[in-house]
Amino acid sequence: MSIYIDFHVLQTVPPSCVNRDDTGSPKTAVYGGAVRARVSSQAWKHAMREDFKSLFAAEDRAIRTKAVTDMIIAEMRKIDDTLDDAMYLGKAKAALEAAGIALDKDDKAKALFFISSRQAKALAECALTLDFKSKDAKKQCENALKDNPSIEIALFGRMVAGATTLNCDAAAQVAHAISTHAVHNEYDYFTACDDLQKEDNAGAGHLGTVEFNSSTLYRYANVNATELAKTIGTEKVAEAIAKFGQAFIHSMPTGKENTFANRTLPDAVYVTLRSDQPVNLCGAFEQPVKPSNEGFAVPSEKKLASYAKTVYEKFAARPVAEWCVSSEFGTSVKSCTLPDLLTELETAIASVIGEE
Repeated sequence: MSIYIDFHVLQTVPPSCVNRDDTGSPKTAVYGGAVRARVSSQAWKHAMREDFKSLFAAEDRAIRTKAVTDMIIAEMRKIDDTLDDAMYLGKAKAALEAAGIALDKDDKAKALFFISSRQAKALAECALTLDFKSKDAKKQCENALKDNPSIEIALFGRMVAGATTLNCDAAAQVAHAISTHAVHNEYDYFTACDDLQKEDNAGAGHLGTVEFNSSTLYRYANVNATELAKTIGTEKVAEAIAKFGQAFIHSMPTGKENTFANRTLPDAVYVTLRSDQPVNLCGAFEQPVKPSNEGFAVPSEKKLASYAKTVYEKFAARPVAEWCVSSEFGTSVKSCTLPDLLTELETAIASVIGEE
């Protein structure tokens, strides 16, 4: 049996452009035949990883970079500072290539590589101590990366095309956020004055436009607690998922934030602990919410609660446990504050994982 944690969030965002496409327009998607505002999963995961810096210890985080050679050399210098630059570089390259990480002519990884500080330190130790002509050097370098996972890599996964032994399946999935209703992008025409030439020039020193929209977003993510426990151990999994939830709920991509000051908190949060499969409830908004005197947030809450009830009655069992920060889910779902929700979620995960 696998344990899944589903996070459902409704969040209203004012005029903003938090996630742009290649033309600078806010991203959109067609869903249910209507154009919706969209924020990509990559954008939100990046924002979450920024929050991870204050939630997780350094050894539980990871860095995505091509400059892995520099990372290994820095760790080598901490262990032994007696070598010259050429020796550090040669040993670091040997260790990385033995581990299966392809380097380019500038001694950088050919592709972005996700690596934790523990993995960098372990590989640095290999670089300083191994004889790379020996048969087991390659295996020891690979194990330096495989045997020192971080929570961040375990959650978001790692794919290495040239060395599949270094791949790590992600325990978490994050959906693209979409608006619960149809949207139409708008344009802000703006001008900027030249402060030193106001009297000489009655016009503007700069003209421009910025595209934006506003929306109530449905956001969804899940974590396979059982798979995460296999990677980081059962003693850490409950706290890790609670912190993942905190980051998912509180984070916000930073696109154009200085222009729009669009940072908001959710209107509603619904979290479930399931033992069958993760369940994305975006079907609640396949028919877009219509404009009304209630706005979009309250009708969206009602539709989400109603759709969840229908799904549980017709297609899936009710969750093992469920919590909400909302007034629309009724007495069958425990309503509480967000801090209490995260505390109770951590306790529930620890209890269920401990029984497996």
